[in-house]
Amino acid sequence: MTLASIDTILLDIEGTTSSIAFVYDIMFPFVRKHVLPFLNSSSMQDNVASAIRQMATDAGMPNDSTWRNEPSKSFEEAVADHVLSLMDRDSKTTGLKALQGLIWESGFQSGELRSHLFPDCFPAMKRWKDFGKTLAIYSSGSVVAQKLFFGHTEFGDLRPYFTAHFDTTIGGKRESASYTTIATQLGFSPGRILFLSDVAAELEAANQAGLQSMAVVRPGNAPLPEAFSGHRISSFDEILP
Repeated sequence: MTLASIDTILLDIEGTTSSIAFVYDIMFPFVRKHVLPFLNSSSMQDNVASAIRQMATDAGMPNDSTWRNEPSKSFEEAVADHVLSLMDRDSKTTGLKALQGLIWESGFQSGELRSHLFPDCFPAMKRWKDFGKTLAIYSSGSVVAQKLFFGHTEFGDLRPYFTAHFDTTIGGKRESASYTTIATQLGFSPGRILFLSDVAAELEAANQAGLQSMAVVRPGNAPLPEAFSGHRISSFDEILP
């Protein structure tokens, strides 16, 4: 595929620019290990308290009083248990993602975490930018987590390459309306945006909104459905200027 008809490349992260193994074997275990110490030291901070309130909203609670009134646990222990329960279910809820992003921030800042990218990603990003293309991210991870991820990669700080970041606060990744909103906010016609993801349902939602799309097949990714008939690539090198 060539980029002659494309103004913007919209990228997923997990399974597209970075391996699923890095997310599940490094980043998620980091949250599990650090969630309670983090909450014990930071639960009163505004951004942390906001993430906790959002988790309560996501769970259908009017506020976080359920956790505050837990008789056998501290507030922080009750919230930590809820976080672990959500992670056990591989939840993508907004509050959880926000809190995970704040915990990862501490790891990136300390140097304990360093983001993995597939080797073709950075050269392709540089090439696309050199040809005047706009780059943006749409991930279930919070915008905070996205910026941390790309700010601390094996290739250095790549945040300047991206014009915009989108997360689930704009809508679910399997909902076509989310991509319509992204196109509007980016200021480009949907048909001139290329979305790259490893998840067929996300690609189909993007197509319904009028975006172009390509499936990214990486080691460790779940296989695409047999019925998937869209374009697929195994390296960004297959996307030519």
